[in-house]
Amino acid sequence: MIELLLEAERSLSMGRLEEAGRLYRLVADADPHDSIALVGLARVAAERTDDAGALVYARRALALDPQNAAAGRLVERLTDLAAERGTDPPKRGTAPTDATAPRGRGLFARFRREP
Repeated sequence: MIELLLEAERSLSMGRLEEAGRLYRLVADADPHDSIALVGLARVAAERTDDAGALVYARRALALDPQNAAAGRLVERLTDLAAERGTDPPKRGTAPTDATAPRGRGLFARFRREP
């Protein structure tokens, strides 16, 4: 599984969201308790500007592993972002959107280097 996670991370860092999402989903489907895969799915959703879906995945990852610092930071950032926008964050347990979410320059776009 670690190989799939590494490949997914590389894909995400290169902006290949479809591939990254597919790989993280493979890991999450094989092990629904893999908080790293859920954080990856949250990051993919955030890149697609699906902040609500990203928050749901990040909350699930944090519930599975309260020590997962990446999940904690994501939950904090996404909750703060919702507050700044004046929108309510999704309620716990809301299903994240799927791969048809809009693609765009999401939460992490400012941190990614353009090729």
